[in-house]
Amino acid sequence: MNFANHSNLNGLHAPFSPSQSSWLRYDDEKAIEVFQNKKAAERGSKLHQWAKDTIDLGIKQPRSNKTLYAYVNDAIGFKMDTEVVLFYSPRFFGTADAISFRNGMLRIHDLKTGKTPVSMEQLMIYAALFCLEYKYKPSEIEMELRIYQSGEVLVHNPSAVEIEPIIDQIVHLDKLLERMAKEEV
Repeated sequence: MNFANHSNLNGLHAPFSPSQSSWLRYDDEKAIEVFQNKKAAERGSKLHQWAKDTIDLGIKQPRSNKTLYAYVNDAIGFKMDTEVVLFYSPRFFGTADAISFRNGMLRIHDLKTGKTPVSMEQLMIYAALFCLEYKYKPSEIEMELRIYQSGEVLVHNPSAVEIEPIIDQIVHLDKLLERMAKEEV
């Protein structure tokens, strides 16, 4: 049998794939909702890539109410690095959209392209991972976390009291999971 060559689809996943068969039970409304959500996620990925490239090239955007432009301009203005992995262990790491650390000030910015309200918790976890990886005590640095979404910029300056329990939980769970993995061998 000579099977058709679909090399253009290598590495891609269909919105309704055999490996995620729950769509067999969707009604029309649910199928449309899932499809639109997947398209929105795809668009969000493209916007993140555009923002990263634009920031990395230093191309300032016109001043406007567009959250995307504010995110790009702020990241360029603060000389931030994009898509930086913050690593504590193979079980605990994440990628910050934009980050910088200068003169004792940690800045982490996150671009959200969806409509769902978000929490600052994700950025506080990034801050905890930064402190763990680079061996800073949260009490020894200043932090500014920003979420850019739907025409708004949410700003939070967490205290050490907020970040330390996250650090403790990461360390605790990592040790717990490491012990569990050793016992399975």
